[in-house]
Amino acid sequence: MGKTVSHYKILSKLGEGGMGVVYKAEDTRLDRHVAIKFLPPSLATQDAAKKRFINEAKEASSLEHPNICAAYDIGETGDGQMFIAMPHYEGETLQERIARGGLEIGEVLDIVTQLASGLAKAHEQGIIHRDIKPGNIFITRDGHVKILDFGLAKLATETRLTKSGMTLGTIAYMSPEQASGGDVDARTQSVAV
Repeated sequence: MGKTVSHYKILSKLGEGGMGVVYKAEDTRLDRHVAIKFLPPSLATQDAAKKRFINEAKEASSLEHPNICAAYDIGETGDGQMFIAMPHYEGETLQERIARGGLEIGEVLDIVTQLASGLAKAHEQGIIHRDIKPGNIFITRDGHVKILDFGLAKLATETRLTKSGMTLGTIAYMSPEQASGGDVDARTQSVAV
């Protein structure tokens, strides 16, 4: 905390997942709060992990849609730690919202509609998220749904970043095709609400 990476002053830790640690930071050039996601040091030496991390930034930056979390910047620290700068939102993940209690049918319909709109935009551009789950769906305080974490996203036309037969994602939210290590496309994208 308190360190500056590029022009981002780290303020506090927001969370941690398989593909990174996320911090709240201040963008000192534009005087705004951002979320900075760092590739864990344990993965920084793995070429496939670095490619996946860079892929996340590229995918997120290419998708301009109100229901997709954008990427502002990608960089690397002096000691080789890669990071992505993204918008910082006030609110909670769908996972946190579900843990607080049941959702009303109107809330569910609103969340699913916004989620489907964001996924449709990604699919139009040939991008498959591959890890849609409540922890990767953020609901802002004013009710806007944001799809997070394109770390496992795949272009329909790209070659695999993993070995053939290797499965990536969260098993409880995978389609049968993804769980078996097969090809995925927009038809196999699961929506986990």
